[in-house]
Amino acid sequence: MTLLITILAAVAATVIWYSGEKARKLHVGMLVCMFWGASLMWLVDAVVEFAEIRAEYFTPAPADMLNDAFLGFSVIALALVIWIVTVLIRDPNGVFKKRLKKN
Repeated sequence: MTLLITILAAVAATVIWYSGEKARKLHVGMLVCMFWGASLMWLVDAVVEFAEIRAEYFTPAPADMLNDAFLGFSVIALALVIWIVTVLIRDPNGVFKKRLKKN
């Protein structure tokens, strides 16, 4: 479930990044790298887990699926927080600089 959630987030972020210059200016590429990196990490985890438990990998317990979904959404939330803090610090549109000059 974590792999599926992070791949969907990575694809969505990639489409947003590719679609316009404004997304590139807002450093969405950093978000894309974080999501694809997390997806690669979960892919390696899935391959190793499949190698260990074989067919049982495809029949997870509902509680395990819920925990994996929570972990996947937590990873996305953490990546978004890191991205937002980075955008606020870099201030690509100069919003904070304009506000400080007014005061």
